[in-house]
Amino acid sequence: MLRISNKLLAGIAVGAFCLSTSAVFAKDKIELIHSDTVADNNIRSITLRKEFGECLGDEFSFKDYHGATLFKQGTELTAMQRGNLDTGTLAVFDFYNQVPEMSILGTGYLYRSYEHMRAVWDSGVLDDLKKLVEEKAKIKILSNPYIGKRHVNIKGDKKIMTPADLAGIKLRMPGGEGWQFLGEALGANPTPLAFTEVYTALQTGAVDGQDNALPADKSMKFYEVTDQIILTGHFIANNQFSISMAKWNSLNADQQAKVQSCATNFQEKLDVIMLKEEAELIDFFVAEGLKVYEPDIDAFRNHVLGVYQNSKFSKDWPEGLVEKINAL
Repeated sequence: MLRISNKLLAGIAVGAFCLSTSAVFAKDKIELIHSDTVADNNIRSITLRKEFGECLGDEFSFKDYHGATLFKQGTELTAMQRGNLDTGTLAVFDFYNQVPEMSILGTGYLYRSYEHMRAVWDSGVLDDLKKLVEEKAKIKILSNPYIGKRHVNIKGDKKIMTPADLAGIKLRMPGGEGWQFLGEALGANPTPLAFTEVYTALQTGAVDGQDNALPADKSMKFYEVTDQIILTGHFIANNQFSISMAKWNSLNADQQAKVQSCATNFQEKLDVIMLKEEAELIDFFVAEGLKVYEPDIDAFRNHVLGVYQNSKFSKDWPEGLVEKINAL
């Protein structure tokens, strides 16, 4: 009986040790909570989980929430600053109130192409701007994955060739002054609306159209409730894949290097996917019965840039940065 009791006690002790060790290991995992607006089955969400989440390895626990189920669009920045969220895909417009200098990156037609956008970010000319974001907003920009060139997508058969043709068009734009101003600069009547509500608003006629990149138009099935896509290409969209400085500073050097490496990996992989999708989607939309055409791009570009140059936003642009961007 004594031998049995000793064996039983030894077994219990080993089991308790294993459980306590597992608990320590689980506790030691670095948790990263992420929020995004796009749906869980969106290619961006799938790529994020694979190329960033899985890339982090066993040392991290990456928990991602999509479809604005954790935080509403536009509230992610505040959530990160309050310590309720670790990483997020932030639009440049989210920084306007705290880092007004960032408004330069929200300018329509700032980038001539995807290649130009990538050259600007790779050149180092934005390093001072990124430091301002760290100092003022307490957010570190890890990478800026390309999410497509934004175009105008509307109902009806009115042909849109110049900004004047958009007069009176209720164009859904995300909430926030920067997004709304972009809609005004295009010549439309911007209407703030959450991304998850756009389909129904188009279906019921609450709005006449919306602007997004072609992959988003497809994944959200906006083509089912619209009639044409005008290839304005007014905004080379790249969200700032970011982490709160509080979370970043809690990591050691090796952990920071791993997070940065995986963020860069996410950017590179998503860029390839988005460029491929954009090249293939025009034929898809035409097959779905939509009219897809290019307007007078020079008319749009000149008008939009003129509106921005004469706006209050241009007063906050870092001196000489526009020239540096244009020179690349």
